[in-house]
Amino acid sequence: MLNKDRKTLNNQNVKISFNAGNAILSFIGIAILAATIFTMWTPSNLFSNQMQNIYDIWQSQSVGTYPTPTQLPPARIGIVAGHYGNDSGAVCSDGFTEMEANLKIATFVVQKLKNLGFTVDLLEEFDPRLAQYNGMVLVSIHNDSCDYINDEATGFKVAAPADSLYQDRSERLEKCLIYRYHEATGLKFHVNTITPDMTSYHTFSEINKETTAAIIETGFLNLDEQIIRNQPELLADGIVAGIQCFINKENIPEDYLSEIP
Repeated sequence: MLNKDRKTLNNQNVKISFNAGNAILSFIGIAILAATIFTMWTPSNLFSNQMQNIYDIWQSQSVGTYPTPTQLPPARIGIVAGHYGNDSGAVCSDGFTEMEANLKIATFVVQKLKNLGFTVDLLEEFDPRLAQYNGMVLVSIHNDSCDYINDEATGFKVAAPADSLYQDRSERLEKCLIYRYHEATGLKFHVNTITPDMTSYHTFSEINKETTAAIIETGFLNLDEQIIRNQPELLADGIVAGIQCFINKENIPEDYLSEIP
């Protein structure tokens, strides 16, 4: 019986020694691995591709997806139909008015943006809602004269505020509208006739300073009469594309103006 107990005790001692040995080996292995990692993590290779890949993998595994408890409110966009609710604007010989053209185009723009899921306000020229209007974007739609000026009086104009709290955003909206509107309509950018009336447009000083705004004259009611009167939806497509370009932060070529005749 005593011999049997001694044998059992010896077996237990062997197991304890074996387990202790395994623990020591595991500890040594972890220490070696840690030393290797810290050896890799030196100033010279801190931002190397290898360490960056390790960091990226760790980030992708550690970031979880969590359900949104409440739906975020949709982005708000303001579209001003120039002269609407105030006066006729330019009046053509047959009685067709600038306000009619502006309102028709603006109505298409509003509907198309709503179809994309945005909350959109159709605003009058001196709409009370313009006071501190707070939105992602505001675009005011106008057109130029019905009178014949010269053969060069054709094309569109876009202007951002002369004074803006976020000039970079204003310039990006301006570029997006110019580039995408030209793409959609084929009309040229009439840069040389942008006036202080556009860059200091009254609405710019009425809306909230956080709202990025621009004004567009979609064409001349004389030489561009056909596209303004007969294809207002096409003009609206160009404005919507410009607004989307701004919201989606799409890339515009640095020399974009050279691509517009």
